[in-house]
Amino acid sequence: MEPAKSVKELKQSLASALSFDGGKVVVKGWDNVRNNAADILAWTVAFSPDEETRLTGAWIVRNLAQQAGNGPASIHDVYLAMGQGKLPPTFTVPAINVRAHAYFFARSIFRAAKKQDVGALLFEIARSEMNYTGQPPYEYSASILAAALREGYSSSVFIQGDHFQFNAAKFAKDPAGEFEGIKKVTQQSIEAGFYNIDIDSSTLVDLSKPTIPEQQHANSEQCARLTEFIRSVQPKGVVVCCGGEIGEVGHKNSTVEELEAFMEGYKKLLKPGLEGISKVSVQTGTSHGGVVLADGTIAKVKVDFETLRALSDFARKKYGMAGAVQHGASTLPMDYFDKFPEVGTAEIHLATEFQNIMYEHPRFPADLKAKIYEWLGKECAKERKEGETDSQFIYKTRKKAIGPFKKEMWSIPETAMADIMKAYEDRLETLFKKLNAGDTARSIKPFVKQVNVPISAPKSVQHEKGFEGDD
Repeated sequence: MEPAKSVKELKQSLASALSFDGGKVVVKGWDNVRNNAADILAWTVAFSPDEETRLTGAWIVRNLAQQAGNGPASIHDVYLAMGQGKLPPTFTVPAINVRAHAYFFARSIFRAAKKQDVGALLFEIARSEMNYTGQPPYEYSASILAAALREGYSSSVFIQGDHFQFNAAKFAKDPAGEFEGIKKVTQQSIEAGFYNIDIDSSTLVDLSKPTIPEQQHANSEQCARLTEFIRSVQPKGVVVCCGGEIGEVGHKNSTVEELEAFMEGYKKLLKPGLEGISKVSVQTGTSHGGVVLADGTIAKVKVDFETLRALSDFARKKYGMAGAVQHGASTLPMDYFDKFPEVGTAEIHLATEFQNIMYEHPRFPADLKAKIYEWLGKECAKERKEGETDSQFIYKTRKKAIGPFKKEMWSIPETAMADIMKAYEDRLETLFKKLNAGDTARSIKPFVKQVNVPISAPKSVQHEKGFEGDD
């Protein structure tokens, strides 16, 4: 499918499904929206050469999602209910990083979710991923919401900014500049419907300090500052779900003492009366993407489930939070996943394994893979470490090709895409079962507040009546 190249072309292509009335989207028929308009809008927002057309498409998607009842929402009150015992922590919320061919992958997620009535489900993208996958916040949000429309998903959609991370080296040189950069992407994300933000100032933890509170001080301070900023820009009626982090993934395992030191500092530094974080990410032995062996396979790691249990219990009992969050989990052995809900893990982040499914699927075009790997050898050569095998280098860097080859990945043959989507769906169905995520659309509904946030219409549609007029 080719994207609309102008607002006029977009209007014409959507005329059978939609019309306008004074800057409002009017649906002529939901079947046409699901079977035609959703595809057109997703492709246009991702690939139109005209910025005004992309932004108009994203605005239309947002309006349609809110009308359909699956607009963006915050999971904050669900997590408070888990922390306060109103909602037993018997399930772990999957948070899925949607990197490659986002619209198609998201459709697979919604299909699998519908089969088991999964509602406690996060779609996320990290600050760094936005850059290398070529997905600014408004585009990512549009891909996810258009997929929900396409698949007839009827629950609220939780979109999350993952690892809105402070760069320790940049912060040391220019703390104000680094904070302003994070503020900017945070505001853009919230405006795009990201009503869940994971603040990652754990990179500022200084283990050279003599006491744990001193080690965690900068982490507590910057997390509180960013929480305050989020509260100042969140839409009326929405409490953005915020998370903190006490241990950078891939480093030493977290402790209850570190969690307490972080939270006590955070509470003291947060302005009185403001809602704080409702979950905390910890380190238990995993690493992002897994540990890659010389042949390109992933080393089996040990997850400290007792640390997860202790941290989750402490977070709930002392601070009323949902519990601990596990990062870097998608490449773990499948028999681990039953254990996360058993120990009360609130949320689990899943990314790299789905990227692996795409690249290693027999229907992924061999010529495209060869082209990508050749590109990696040239463009990412500086990232190659001494003694690293080709398999290790490719595994580590191939995520960087998702942005430059985005349209080619979206454009693989339809039958091949269908098979890859089915592989995603099969994996997700198993994960949802193991995480006890089934039936959560029903159980969390009393704690989800769906707020249809007014979104200003672009100039291209503000005063128009219908799609048949001139631009």
